[in-house]
Amino acid sequence: MGRLSRKASNMALQAGIVGLPNVGKSTLFNAVSNSAKAQASNYRFCTIEPNVGLVDVPDERLQQLAKLVNPQRIVPTQLEIVDIAGLVKGASKGEGLGNKFLGNIREVDAIIHVIRCFEDENVLREEGKINPVGDKEIIETELQLKDLESVEKKWQRVEKMARVGTDTKAKAEFDILGRCKTHLEQGKNIYTLGLTKEEKPAVADLFLLTDKPVLYVANVDEASMHTGNEYSKALAAAAAAEGAEMIVMCNNIEAQIAEMEQEDDRKMFMEEYGMKEPALHRLIQSAYQLLNLETYFTAGEQEVRAWTIKKGWKAPQAASVIHTDFEKGFIKAEVIAYEDYIKFGSEAACRENGKLRIEGKEYIVKDGDVMHFRFNV
Repeated sequence: MGRLSRKASNMALQAGIVGLPNVGKSTLFNAVSNSAKAQASNYRFCTIEPNVGLVDVPDERLQQLAKLVNPQRIVPTQLEIVDIAGLVKGASKGEGLGNKFLGNIREVDAIIHVIRCFEDENVLREEGKINPVGDKEIIETELQLKDLESVEKKWQRVEKMARVGTDTKAKAEFDILGRCKTHLEQGKNIYTLGLTKEEKPAVADLFLLTDKPVLYVANVDEASMHTGNEYSKALAAAAAAEGAEMIVMCNNIEAQIAEMEQEDDRKMFMEEYGMKEPALHRLIQSAYQLLNLETYFTAGEQEVRAWTIKKGWKAPQAASVIHTDFEKGFIKAEVIAYEDYIKFGSEAACRENGKLRIEGKEYIVKDGDVMHFRFNV
């Protein structure tokens, strides 16, 4: 199966929303999509294919730059959010929509795992009493079983070459696959194994489901949206044990905020609930960081724009997200740190105060850099 279509300019990576049935997964996806329509100045949303949406990443720095530059348009960077079919126990063996569910997870770059942390007798629950940690384990077990199947197949293929030949690569692969197999058999996710950059190619062709970073969303009731509850606290402890982040939010409240078209209505509603901003903002920003992404800006009279890059990218790679020709013909980059731009108020003032730097091909772009590229076509 090929990757889901990526039609966005910029470098749109995908975060998939997963969870058991009736945990508030679709409510969250709808809140993301409605938020985009309601907050046209900050968010945009468009359907790429069924249940795939593009949402703008909220970034106050973009608005601050725009106030100084006063451009014709402001263009935020974006993230693709995928609403993945609900999973049931036995999905790894094809139960329910198992194969579709697992196939869709294989396509995404990170997982947003929504877990029910509220009591409501009107919302059907087949798994018995509310048990967030148990729900987390149901999904993870299915992913681990599917990964174990993939790892064992390759492990058996490589074993013969590793044992009889002098193929050092096969021996190294066999050892790495063996460690992955043991880890999965112990009920652990591959991303907690800590494979090195050099070891990862041994399993790269397997597109392992449990090798993706995870962000947990504790979907709570209104009464618990600020404080959390016993369920979300139990989930937080389980997430912390594997070094993952968890966000507490009330998906129903987020959906209501998102449906409001007027900024004043949203503000009044949030004030009523003691909210400074929608929890959705934190979710999108956390998902962006989970994908190991950073932002740089371009600022001119025509537009102030945010661009997405991977952490650690050098200037020519960063230039390529604007246009591939920028990377091919890269000469140099003019760089102003965001803090300096805000302090001095314009590109000209930064230049006068020695805060505009000329950087070459080896420069590693920093989050928040305001950049202008010189290139030769």
